[in-house]
Amino acid sequence: MTSRDRYGSDVLNTDWRAPKRGRAVEAPAELGSVVEEVTTDWCGEVVAVDRDLHTVTLEDRRGKRRTFPLGPGFLLEGKPVILTAPVRTPAPAKPTRTASGSVAVHGAKARVARASRIFVEGRHDAELVEKVWGDDLRIEGVVVEYLGGVDDLADHLRDFKPGPQRRVGVLVDHLVRGSKESRIAANIARSPIGKDVLIVGHPFIDIWQAVKPQRLGFERWPDVPRNIDWKTGTCQQLGWPHRNQADIARAWKHILGGVRSFADLDPALLGRVEELIDFVTA
Repeated sequence: MTSRDRYGSDVLNTDWRAPKRGRAVEAPAELGSVVEEVTTDWCGEVVAVDRDLHTVTLEDRRGKRRTFPLGPGFLLEGKPVILTAPVRTPAPAKPTRTASGSVAVHGAKARVARASRIFVEGRHDAELVEKVWGDDLRIEGVVVEYLGGVDDLADHLRDFKPGPQRRVGVLVDHLVRGSKESRIAANIARSPIGKDVLIVGHPFIDIWQAVKPQRLGFERWPDVPRNIDWKTGTCQQLGWPHRNQADIARAWKHILGGVRSFADLDPALLGRVEELIDFVTA
């Protein structure tokens, strides 16, 4: 036979003093979390934490703010917590190399611009050079300017007036034998200013092709018929929007976003840019 306990379980066997919601535990006052201050019933989002003053600021749904001391007296998701300042994450280690692979010089101020310049054909060329070689160029004081094509290169050089202390390096797209670009480069090299101007180029139709396609998720750049604008045809074959110039600009932004360092570029471009930097800083 069994007997029923008329008085129930022994209350002294449990933590009879524990509050109904449970005992408070420490919780970091993370920005964006919603907590309630129990003595005032103020409920709001954590919008600021002051480590020096040891306070937390809450903003309610009407946009009003109140500041309370960090510590006990808060509810988080209905459970009591002791709010603490969030743990500080250590600052990421500074890179030891620039995007071009050069030794990084932290804290160095940009040098006053040299008289010498580097000319590139278009805006996209300039943006790619800046992304990979920008740190090096600022330390060397070299300015990169884009021309909008090389058809008027001779006129630009005539206005710039190159000289021994005012050299010009020019990066040209599609500089291959028999091309229009190669004829322009040869004429300038034979001119009186030729010794103070260095024109180098890469074999690509457009600077887009200097980015390794594998970085963008495909194996090779598409072949575009000559009667179709190369950028438009490329976007079309890759399945990217290509209706207007805004679509082309977004495509370039996507391509440039795939470039992290010199390792994402074809070697045919790397050597040419380094050659230009050496020429204008010699």
